[in-house]
Amino acid sequence: MERNVETFIACDAPFEDADIVLYGAPFDSTTSFRPGARFGAAAMRHESFGLETYSPYQDKDLEDIAVFDSGDLELCFGSAEAALADIEARAEEILAAGKFPLLLGGEHLVTLGAVRAVYKKYPGLHIIHFDAHADLRDDYLGAKLSHACVIRRCHDLLGDGRIHQFCIRSGERAEFRFAQAHTEMHKFSFEGLEACVEALRAANAPVYLTVDLDCLDPSAFPGTGTPEAGGVGFLQLIEAIFKVCRLNVVGADLNELAPMLDPSGVSTATACKVLREMMLSLSN
Repeated sequence: MERNVETFIACDAPFEDADIVLYGAPFDSTTSFRPGARFGAAAMRHESFGLETYSPYQDKDLEDIAVFDSGDLELCFGSAEAALADIEARAEEILAAGKFPLLLGGEHLVTLGAVRAVYKKYPGLHIIHFDAHADLRDDYLGAKLSHACVIRRCHDLLGDGRIHQFCIRSGERAEFRFAQAHTEMHKFSFEGLEACVEALRAANAPVYLTVDLDCLDPSAFPGTGTPEAGGVGFLQLIEAIFKVCRLNVVGADLNELAPMLDPSGVSTATACKVLREMMLSLSN
């Protein structure tokens, strides 16, 4: 793999030396409301140079860790399955090299490609899911591969008791009924996260962290395809990420930034800062 021409700030280590590998999935073909998430990863790279590499939240600096930015995959917009196969293949390549795969979406469906790869290597995988939406529909308008179905498809792989959802505040009634029977859902906030983290740490379970940025309140993060009022704040989100990253996290993603939906640039700046804090927290 060659380093991307424009990297996220300070993510310019050689692939051989890197501990974390960024890879972008510019795909939003199943977006059900406002498209544009395919441009999220590129916007984050471009705007990241408005950030400092140093985090005062963690007293860490991106210049002190080794991250390789492989750029965006070239994905087939006409086939969700083909796009997922390419994402899965890139994640497998990163894992085979003994490195940490960190996916930048793209719509939330891209998570499924990464989870398929990580699950092959870690069959005891658990998922921690931050989102406004349950994403537990069995299909959306007849399509089983949709950003509205991504966590249901992950459940098809992992089964009951291994998906832990937080901040959920939107979905069909059937999704909430499904969650009562099959996932651990915490509505509206991060309440219960500490207990979840302690249980997973005691079990030394491998964990995949998926962060849909619309878990943030749209007053702080309007640049997303399906904004939902009532979300958490930036500080709450990064504190939750810090807690999860104390676990045996083996893969992660950040998705659903649609930069052109927020002409102010605030949403992109927020996404960049979340990514910086995530990478530094994962470098423990």
